[in-house]
Amino acid sequence: MRDPTEAARRQRLAEINGQSCDRAALEARYGRVWDTRELAQDYLVIGFAAPLVVVRRKADGVRGSLEFQHQPRYYFHFQPH
Repeated sequence: MRDPTEAARRQRLAEINGQSCDRAALEARYGRVWDTRELAQDYLVIGFAAPLVVVRRKADGVRGSLEFQHQPRYYFHFQPH
């Protein structure tokens, strides 16, 4: 099965992980940042397709996506769907 998003996701994955940032740098660029524990408190994870994770926000049920970097693992740039 062909994934039409694969090329774009691979490119973004290389961009994110090629220049992994610390939390402060990610917050300056994207606003709110979550580590894995914080993510689990605020969101229900529906699925992964690196560098994206599809989530449902627990506070209001809004579905959306976050980007994430591998090392250190941070989630950021929430976009509602």
